[in-house]
Amino acid sequence: MKIALLSMAMIGSQLVTPVSDRVPQLNVEATCKATVATDKAMGLDLAQSFDDCMRDENAAQQQLTTVWLANSTELRNRCEGEATAGGNDSYVDLLICMQMADWVKSPSSGPRLKGASKNRNN
Repeated sequence: MKIALLSMAMIGSQLVTPVSDRVPQLNVEATCKATVATDKAMGLDLAQSFDDCMRDENAAQQQLTTVWLANSTELRNRCEGEATAGGNDSYVDLLICMQMADWVKSPSSGPRLKGASKNRNN
């Protein structure tokens, strides 16, 4: 009996993917419903529809599947915490957090902006 349980435990442990190795499951439906209700209560002329919100969240979730493992566990945990703060789960927020961290690590090599020069009119 003990051997059978040990064998099953060993087999089962190989099938389990650590939580941090996959994009978390977020309740974005509740967030989208709350966003629509807030927009309606505020009387916004260009309020986001539930369908548009869900489309954005699903697109962000798909993008996350390609970048999730390319980032450190520490960053994934930090961004997940930010994306779920206050009970407003959002794949869009999670993706933006990870993209911002990536940008900070390697800012674009575009031209640097220059401020006003003391010698401009000389």
